Amino acid sequence: MPKSFPAAELAAATGAEPVESAPVQSGGYGTNSAHWRAKLADGRRAFAKVALDETAAEWLRQEYLVYSAVEAPFMPELLGWHDGEQTLLAIADLSDAYWPPPWTLEQIDAVRLALDEVHATAPPAGLPLLSDEREWLNGWELVVEDAEPLLSTGLCSRPWLEQALPALLETGRTCRLDGDAFLHLDVRSDNLCLREGRAVLVDWNLAHVGNPLLDVVAWLPSLKLEGGPDPWELVSDSRGFAALMAGYFAARSGLPPPPTAPHVREFQRRQAEIALPWAARELGLPPPF
Repeated sequence: MPKSFPAAELAAATGAEPVESAPVQSGGYGTNSAHWRAKLADGRRAFAKVALDETAAEWLRQEYLVYSAVEAPFMPELLGWHDGEQTLLAIADLSDAYWPPPWTLEQIDAVRLALDEVHATAPPAGLPLLSDEREWLNGWELVVEDAEPLLSTGLCSRPWLEQALPALLETGRTCRLDGDAFLHLDVRSDNLCLREGRAVLVDWNLAHVGNPLLDVVAWLPSLKLEGGPDPWELVSDSRGFAALMAGYFAARSGLPPPPTAPHVREFQRRQAEIALPWAARELGLPPPF
């Protein structure tokens, strides 16, 4: 957290002086940005993200690319942008919205409707292509190189992995990533809220262009952890994405946590506990043992 509230930068970004401010503890699983809420002199209320290092600054620049190009009900209002000695993004404060969990079926439907609207929106120019990210997404490639981090988690046994890995690896290599849809690619409860029955998504730094089904499939393991339905009740055929996401979570869950995200490996392990049986179910494999 910066030693002091970046009042001058927020004023420069929004065109209004902040008259009240309070730091906000991140609700995510790791961050290298500082978060503030502020009331501006013109009555607007802002949520400001301030980068603490160059990596975070690049994330905020990616977010700004999206916020500056898209105005839609599923997007928060962009209030301002400053990229100088400090990089700062300000959006409308959503603290009065409902942030799940718990979930209702109506709220789950609202998120799916919002994602349909995202995917039907023309993506901003300059977003990366999902089809270029297969190496990053397909964690089974990491498992082939070294299975010990995964086996150390207890998610599966060595005999099961030896039997299942060829099918999981091939599915991760061949599932269709290409497409022309606008994707959020980080749908989780800490990145969305509901206002007046509509879902609003935040944290757009992972936005891509590609196959829209992955946005939904990648969300469902965390939804199940928060009391939602089994993933296959919402997506009867993931077209290989269950295996892809199982590999993404499982391959990383046994690795040391990054300094900026001390809790992310446990969260990945818990999502793998959902995604791995889902993948096995779809591929006709026995459940992990």
